[in-house]
Amino acid sequence: MDNGWIVVAVLAILILLVVAVRTRLLAMFGYELSRIEPQRSSQDELRGAVDDFRRDGQVVREDRDRIGGLFDLEELEVSDIMVHRTNMRSVNADNAPEAVVREILQSPHTRMPLWKGSLDNIVGVLHAKDLLRALNEVGNDFSKIDVMKIASKPWFVPDTTTLQEQLNAFLRRKSHFAVVVDEYGEVEGLVTLEDIIEEIVGEIADEHDVDIQGVKQEADGSVVVDGNVPIRDLNRALDWNLPDEEATTIAGLVIHEAQSIPEEKQAFTFHGKRFIVMKRDKNRIARLRIRPAGDA
Repeated sequence: MDNGWIVVAVLAILILLVVAVRTRLLAMFGYELSRIEPQRSSQDELRGAVDDFRRDGQVVREDRDRIGGLFDLEELEVSDIMVHRTNMRSVNADNAPEAVVREILQSPHTRMPLWKGSLDNIVGVLHAKDLLRALNEVGNDFSKIDVMKIASKPWFVPDTTTLQEQLNAFLRRKSHFAVVVDEYGEVEGLVTLEDIIEEIVGEIADEHDVDIQGVKQEADGSVVVDGNVPIRDLNRALDWNLPDEEATTIAGLVIHEAQSIPEEKQAFTFHGKRFIVMKRDKNRIARLRIRPAGDA
């Protein structure tokens, strides 16, 4: 265990003890705090203390983010971290077996949802390992493959499920993959066990991963960002502190601050950054350039 984690662990214990003593003393004088307040207060105090240690160089950024990620599990919902349906790779189950097999084996993902008719009608989830096993059993004869018999039943979860609830559900069901739906049952995206773990430990890179998709750092110090990039991912990767309470994506943040959908080449300055709209697609901000406000 590195020094940063030791400092954080000791700090957490001390703060929890102080909060417990404070609550007991207040109770002696007739003041009763709610059961939630001490927990929330201690979390806020620990966050602040860890930030102070980070500024003093006693805790590295990654340790600070891990502590924050643990607290965020009860505050964030799966809709905050899911892969949105517009970025979701899926397969039409009605395609020819050879086409389905080719698409799944070419994907960097091990699991892919199958749909019929439309993306809102997901009928199964196909695991590449199960597909390869089935192909081997039929001598790699694509015509003998029935993807629906290989696929597992899709698991649908409400978009309001907290990350803590979803993590517990993943572990309880020994599952890794769920389809996120809204209150009307329409597909919003997908969430995986890895997505939630990455909220705690940071990005888990493998041979198929790339740096944050949709983010490119330029030689002049600016950053070109696709509008659908999550604010939390940017904050973690670039050590920024953009707020994510009112919006999930960077485009959503700009729209929230501008109180409108900006036109191309419009620029805004807020939260210490200069945001320039590079591309707009209908009513969607597709791409932005972000630079320090002082460089505008």
